Amino acid sequence: MNKSKRLYFKFKKQVDQSWLVSLVSSILLILVMIFHIIIFDFSLTLTNSVILVSSVALSSFIIVRWLVDHFIYNKIKLIYKNIQDSKSRPGELKDVDLAQASKDVAEWNIKRENEIQKLMIRESYRRQFVGNVAHELKTPIFNIQGYIDTLLDGAIDDKQINRKFLERASKSVSRMIHITEDLDEITKLEAGTLEIEETPVDIIEVISEVVEQLEMKAKKRNVTLEVKHQQQLGRFLVQVDIEKIKQVLINLIVNAIKYGRESGKVLVRTYEMGEQVLVEVADDGNGISSQHLNKIFERFYRVDKSRDRDKGGSGLGLSIVKHIIEAHNQTINIRSTEGEGCTFSFTLKKA
Repeated sequence: MNKSKRLYFKFKKQVDQSWLVSLVSSILLILVMIFHIIIFDFSLTLTNSVILVSSVALSSFIIVRWLVDHFIYNKIKLIYKNIQDSKSRPGELKDVDLAQASKDVAEWNIKRENEIQKLMIRESYRRQFVGNVAHELKTPIFNIQGYIDTLLDGAIDDKQINRKFLERASKSVSRMIHITEDLDEITKLEAGTLEIEETPVDIIEVISEVVEQLEMKAKKRNVTLEVKHQQQLGRFLVQVDIEKIKQVLINLIVNAIKYGRESGKVLVRTYEMGEQVLVEVADDGNGISSQHLNKIFERFYRVDKSRDRDKGGSGLGLSIVKHIIEAHNQTINIRSTEGEGCTFSFTLKKA
């Protein structure tokens, strides 16, 4: 059965080739000619009949094959000129049949459609990104312009007002610098040009250091920072870039402090997971609805835009966090229930 199928597909493949088309045409022409000789009783000797049939068969074979090759092969060559990325060598396409050409064109069409779709997605992403950058920078720029114009209009002579406006302008400049630095860092992370220098470190010590660093910020909102480790004794050694992981922890804990409940609690936990360590940062704030969860790590994405800008930040923090974790070949996730808070969790490889 398999042999019969192979023979069938082999024969089917050859049907589109010019020599077979020519041979079949010649045979049909010979049969028609013999039929006419017999029906109309042409008086020809056997030798003359053989010569006539042979000459007609040979000439028809050559003519038909030339016509097929000339028209079909030229059409195929023209098609491949349009769909091939590289220039074909002379004679390279002579053995290509119509079935193969049809298959190649279909594959080329699918490939081009995928490329067009990717380009459209990139273009949409580019427009959105440029719009977001312009929007984020517009606010501090207009603020600075407003403060400077007010000072130039005479407020510079008022010592109380001029100092206050200069401090606000300085704050807006700092925000622009922060956005620019974050943009530069996320560009390097996405391009893979930012080096990750992994060394064995104790993640428990790193967490304790970051929590201690952020205690004053937490006290301003009367937020309690609590740390819990599954491993009470000993250490959790992980293979990471210590400065980058500190940046991840600072971003997540600062967000938890800002968006958690005032006089609430931020909990940092670690768990052992075989060859990995799981780190969680949880708050008890309002939480995030499910419709926002799949976009939370996008550049400049804000759940509540007006509230987020009032609290500062570049809108790039979580996107940077995601890129740093992925640069370590690890994963980060978010769980959230509205009214109960958010939990960010990420894995780190054990040393």
